[in-house]
Amino acid sequence: MPFIKPLIAVPMGDPAGIGPEISVKALLDPSVTKNTDCFIVGDSRVLAEAARLSGLKTDFHIISTPSMGVFRQGIINVIDLHNADPSEFRMGEISALCGKASYEYIEKCVDLAMKGEADAIATAPINKESLKAGNIPYIGHTEILAGLTNTEDPLTMFEVRGMRVFFLSRHVSLRKACDLVTTDRIIDTVMRCYKALEKLGVRNATMAIAGLNPHSGEHGLFGTEEVDQIAPAVETLRDMGYKVTGPVPADSVFHLALNGRYDSVLSLYHDQGHIATKTLDFERTISVTNGLPILRTSVDHGTAYDIAGKGIASPVSMIEAILVAAKYAPYFVRQ
Repeated sequence: MPFIKPLIAVPMGDPAGIGPEISVKALLDPSVTKNTDCFIVGDSRVLAEAARLSGLKTDFHIISTPSMGVFRQGIINVIDLHNADPSEFRMGEISALCGKASYEYIEKCVDLAMKGEADAIATAPINKESLKAGNIPYIGHTEILAGLTNTEDPLTMFEVRGMRVFFLSRHVSLRKACDLVTTDRIIDTVMRCYKALEKLGVRNATMAIAGLNPHSGEHGLFGTEEVDQIAPAVETLRDMGYKVTGPVPADSVFHLALNGRYDSVLSLYHDQGHIATKTLDFERTISVTNGLPILRTSVDHGTAYDIAGKGIASPVSMIEAILVAAKYAPYFVRQ
């Protein structure tokens, strides 16, 4: 029986950013062609200009449904929403038109994935200010996806070189993040993380809970959160059957996970996990949004307005986002 490649939908992102460029470059990459069938949802005029500026020769095959795709090296299949006339916006600038258009690409991809016409979505970057200018009632990708799929509180996971990192808290102050390190919150988050891993096909997973304080507090010498909150959570989770270890000092836990000691790590605040993953490999740190009824991966960088339209943007993160989507698509359990 021949191998059936995962079918990945790529919304091209903000037309004024690097999204169109890295999407075109990624879909022409041999590793993407070999491992996936991909198509872009966007505006063919913007994509053609991105290819020209990058010195790339390709054939754009306009389709109305993914089933019409011609998946061969050098051909880029595009569902053309024709909603971003290049004469009506400037590259590298905030634009209501681009904010609205970028939302519509995501909306179309979600619709296709929800119908089972795409196995996963790998998103290119969008701009929060352009979304606001375009009167889109969401601040970013995660909120858009949650709204379109009627999902409450999606869970973010980073993956880089096989290391998976979840987050106890994300976009809050460091002071607030420390306050959120509670036994109940850790237990609830770990349970959700395990459900996410199971949906991705990772069974009988092991997880390490990172320490909050230096050296995990040295039994209360440098802080008591490890003794008062984290250790009781770990004990309870173990009693429930979860293969959880912790608290493990944050200066070593990511290294240990990278070398296979743990299947995943729970980072206790935003920068703890972001610094670890992005220092390891900035371009290949990929975000996987869990808790959705569909599989979604994303680059973990922005629209890079400063280099948009120059043909010099690196597609490495976009390529990796597509490949991570392809990796998990055969195992992903739809709700």
